[in-house]
Amino acid sequence: MSFIAFLILGLIAGAIAKALLPGEHGGGWFMTLLLGVVGAMVGGWLGGMLFGANLGEFWSIESWLVAIGGSVVVLLVFGMITGGRRREA
Repeated sequence: MSFIAFLILGLIAGAIAKALLPGEHGGGWFMTLLLGVVGAMVGGWLGGMLFGANLGEFWSIESWLVAIGGSVVVLLVFGMITGGRRREA
């Protein structure tokens, strides 16, 4: 998968992860991109190690599921680390 495709996958996976989890989550589009890319990496690593998932294809359902799952995990860990703190205007 190319670097640009990986970023697009990460952005979409991060947005889906934010939509799946209840409550408000801080961060704008850059934080969503970062969350999604890190989540795709974590999900790809875990999916490859535990399930032997092939993650080389952009349109593969395996790639999308492990990227979204990894993004959910990263978002949950990020929420626990920050304690749900949000900046108030």
